[in-house]
Amino acid sequence: MRVLLVDDEEEFVTTLAERLTIRGFAVEYATKAADALVLAGKNVYDIAVLDMKMPVIGGLQLREMLERQHPEMKFIFLTGHGSEDDYRAGSTGAGYLVKPVDINILIQKMKEAIEQ
Repeated sequence: MRVLLVDDEEEFVTTLAERLTIRGFAVEYATKAADALVLAGKNVYDIAVLDMKMPVIGGLQLREMLERQHPEMKFIFLTGHGSEDDYRAGSTGAGYLVKPVDINILIQKMKEAIEQ
């Protein structure tokens, strides 16, 4: 499974990328939405795991942009400060998880999203 991780917290996203890579996933990551769009322009991903709250372009807006490039891509949202509105918006589709995320739950949600 090819995974794109996007989170503005560099230590978090690099650690998550490493943990998923160890478990056999092909992972690339970005700390800015603009960098994620560049990666998605060059590569195809099965799923994107996006932080809801990022500077400039948030996760929901980034999802819309990525869907234009890759309509088949699935999405999971992560947040450190969830709100009910974010939950409703992020829950459409694959899922919405609160940080710190349990790696096993994330993997389960990713697999479920791909199977849909």
